[in-house]
Amino acid sequence: MKMNYFVLGTNDMRASKAFYDGLFAGAGLQTMSPSDRMTYWLGEDFAFAIATPFDEAPATNGNGTMVGFSVGAKEDVERMHGLALELGGTCEGAPGQRGPKFSAYVRDLDGNKLCLSD
Repeated sequence: MKMNYFVLGTNDMRASKAFYDGLFAGAGLQTMSPSDRMTYWLGEDFAFAIATPFDEAPATNGNGTMVGFSVGAKEDVERMHGLALELGGTCEGAPGQRGPKFSAYVRDLDGNKLCLSD
């Protein structure tokens, strides 16, 4: 079994799209918006989306919820962590060795927690 896709909620589609467009720049992903409330970034064996909630209630981040991205080498983790902060994200853990993985943690503009690892 493999993961099909992952969706995070947003309260500001324009700002969230700009954040993820910047974060994923150069990753070779295709962007697709099938509606005003959802944007996808798609690649081979990769599907990630942001969406305004269907029920029209505010999007909230889950306590204990985190999305992990394998971004390449240690240098890629450091670069993307810095980029996420430049794009307005907040640091949840500076780049460093954690067990067998070199990883860093950030929160996006809606407070969703992301892990960037090698």
